[in-house]
Amino acid sequence: MGLPVSVLARGERAESERADAAVRAVFAELVEVDRVFSPYKPDSAVSRLARGEVGWDEVDPVVREVAERCVRARDLTGGLFDAQLPDAQLPDGGWDPSGLVKGWAVERAGAQLRAVADLDWCLNAGGDVLVVCPSGRPFTVGIQDPRDPGRVLASVARTEGAVATSGTAARGAHLYDPRTGGPAVTRWASVSVSGPSLEYADILATAAFVAGEDWPAVLAALPGYEGLGILADGNLFATAGWPSSEAVAG
Repeated sequence: MGLPVSVLARGERAESERADAAVRAVFAELVEVDRVFSPYKPDSAVSRLARGEVGWDEVDPVVREVAERCVRARDLTGGLFDAQLPDAQLPDGGWDPSGLVKGWAVERAGAQLRAVADLDWCLNAGGDVLVVCPSGRPFTVGIQDPRDPGRVLASVARTEGAVATSGTAARGAHLYDPRTGGPAVTRWASVSVSGPSLEYADILATAAFVAGEDWPAVLAALPGYEGLGILADGNLFATAGWPSSEAVAG
């Protein structure tokens, strides 16, 4: 998926053979997802669809499942999240599900770790994080300063659930606004979303960033999701449910 992935395990079973096998299975599953969904690999299902070499009835059912999830994400966000790229001179409208696939794939791969009893773990995929802590002792997830990758501006403690961040710090203006067909233009440098599901936290973070000034309203589409926006000057704004005691780390 073109991003670093890491697993942090904690507890008596952290160095067990079962935990090691689960971690290996996580990486194997993510490699397979990349093989199927990468828009950069010429033999992926996404690339073959784009070239018109296969139709929707010829691809693996998991590809159609992801396409349906993308439609639901578009409807949920009022069109702010859309896997159909604008003005693409490609069959199928330039379908690119990358914005959904990462969170969905990490959630699915995390089932391998959930199967290991009494194991606390934190699965980090390019800064989007999924956490499960049966011990009840939380992991603290840092929110990167978009202006300085070596600095943490905020943090949130979680024993269960996800934190996802969307912005332009790492990859530049790679997010487009479906309303205009051009790059998303906003004074916000990043928006982080915390909630039960990494798939939906990632979707909402992307849609919230695209929404600009109205980003807090986007999170109201689903219960249980809160956000933290960072302005280009480093100032922070959190929704009411974001844990204020942990909003600013320094």
